[in-house]
Amino acid sequence: MCRINPRVDFAFKKLFGSEENKDLLISLINAIVSEEDRVAEVELKNPYNLADYQSGKISILDIKAKNERGRWFNVEMQISEDYNFDKRAIYYWAKLVTEQLSEGMMFRELKKTISINILDFNFIPDTPEFHNRYKIINTATGKDDKLHDVFELHYIELRKFIKPYREITTALDRWSTFLTKAHQLDKHDVPEQLRGDPAIVKAITAVDRMFDEDDRIIYQMCMEALADMRSKIASAEEKGRQKGRELTKQGIEKARSEVAQATAQNLLRQGLDYETIARVTRLTVDAIASLNAKGGWLSLSRFPDFQVKKMTSAGRVI
Repeated sequence: MCRINPRVDFAFKKLFGSEENKDLLISLINAIVSEEDRVAEVELKNPYNLADYQSGKISILDIKAKNERGRWFNVEMQISEDYNFDKRAIYYWAKLVTEQLSEGMMFRELKKTISINILDFNFIPDTPEFHNRYKIINTATGKDDKLHDVFELHYIELRKFIKPYREITTALDRWSTFLTKAHQLDKHDVPEQLRGDPAIVKAITAVDRMFDEDDRIIYQMCMEALADMRSKIASAEEKGRQKGRELTKQGIEKARSEVAQATAQNLLRQGLDYETIARVTRLTVDAIASLNAKGGWLSLSRFPDFQVKKMTSAGRVI
């Protein structure tokens, strides 16, 4: 079984962002982009370098690559929930575009830049599709007229990938299966639906042996930081739920009190005695006397779902 979780950004960066594994990155990119954007070779612009992590020089673990036709790719794995990730994705895409200009290029020379974001949480609402692609289109025609074809953004939501092995048909299905089920995969017993893909077989084998002792220390620190963050989020959510329950209980009690007071004042206007009103509303006689002294009647119209029960002259509720 794979002992390393390839969805952890540090592990993902080493697996797909290392020179020796460029073939895995090419396979992953080609599984996601359209046929016209598929690549044969890539140049890593920020390859994995353990020394950079140890010195604290690198904190963002995305992968930047350029293919043989000059097109740029930004690939990122995001394991922690971030509901502003759409803005972050646009920002990183824009940074990669400006980096092209920093090389002294003219605007007309800007190449298509594709941002690929693999998320370990649900992000796009109202769609069961786990792969969504965004481009700039003409809203009048609903068509892509190729005027702004430098932009393309992909979201892969792994939580929405629920295909069993028998339904795996595409390269993206295979990579999504690897990323979500790596802990179940054994390099000595690769499922039939995966074993025919050399890149997947290599990834299953590589993900366990690619870490030396120094790598594992950083990986373990990442895992501990992730566990700590999730624990804090869970605690905050539980506190929020508890606070919500308290506020709901307080709200219900307040509403009940207001209904009881409005009922009491209505019955006071009808001339009923304090003891009878107390039995109906469950307010104390002193509270009813205080309401009578204050006046300023409350209106039951504030409580449209509440019906005042009628009473007999003997004080019985009917």
